Amino acid sequence: MSTRRNHDAGFRARVAQEAVIGARSVSMLAAEYGVHPSMIQQWKAALLEGASEIFERGGKKKAEVDGETLPPLHAKIG
Repeated sequence: MSTRRNHDAGFRARVAQEAVIGARSVSMLAAEYGVHPSMIQQWKAALLEGASEIFERGGKKKAEVDGETLPPLHAKIG
């Protein structure tokens, strides 16, 4: 029995993005990357579902360094 693999978020995003583009079929992507086609479908659905959050108003995250929220640049400059 094979062991379960954990793919990092960057890998899943790249594969899902290629699936959304549609230049190659999901089965071709599955063969190339060595993952099951159903996983690619799940990653694609998650990408499309979460994409709307990027464009929501008021959803900007403040930049943080070592857990501290940075002030806006104009406050630093004066």
